[in-house]
Amino acid sequence: MLAGRSGGVHLDESGRRQAAAVVERLAEVPLRGIVVSPLLRCGQTVEPLAAARGLTPVVEGDLAEVDYGSWTGRAIKDLLGEPLWKVVQQHPSAAVFPGGEGLAGVQARAVAAVRAHDARVTAEFGDRAVWLLCSHGDVIKALLADALGQHLDSFQRIVVDPASVSVVRYTETRPFVLRMNDSGRELGGVVPPEPAVGDAPAGEAVVGGSTGR
Repeated sequence: MLAGRSGGVHLDESGRRQAAAVVERLAEVPLRGIVVSPLLRCGQTVEPLAAARGLTPVVEGDLAEVDYGSWTGRAIKDLLGEPLWKVVQQHPSAAVFPGGEGLAGVQARAVAAVRAHDARVTAEFGDRAVWLLCSHGDVIKALLADALGQHLDSFQRIVVDPASVSVVRYTETRPFVLRMNDSGRELGGVVPPEPAVGDAPAGEAVVGGSTGR
């Protein structure tokens, strides 16, 4: 079923286990803030992490689930025959859900919100600060497509599993995608390292790659 913005959709037992596991997975990541979609299932997802870190999540309406309009609450199997389904799959930038919103608009609102929150956290805690957002699959896929410099029509190639972690570092010139759809345990490496003499500036890519250190 396409839950969308339906009220009362909460985590099941599996979702609660995944949310609890995120606390351990992020144990080595010093979080400066949590930003969350206003929907219940996202609030429940970040609740254990917020409690463990003593943080109060900031609710951000522009990170809410896609407004699927009259598609909300319908079974996926019943939507497969809709002409719009092929548009969503093959040309999502042109998809506008009946009585709802378009995916291009979803990407625009989500990217603007993320950049605004990143600027806020950076201004308060510095450019090495890490913060977390909890949103929904299509919203996160749209954010990742933007960070990768891909057209929205490619966003269906991106997979975002429940409770997976994707990491984007925003700089003045471009975003850097550090992790995508990560369901592993060790995430300490996502914290930006202290700059060393000879390092490229924060907004520039390393020419020729890197040997690591």
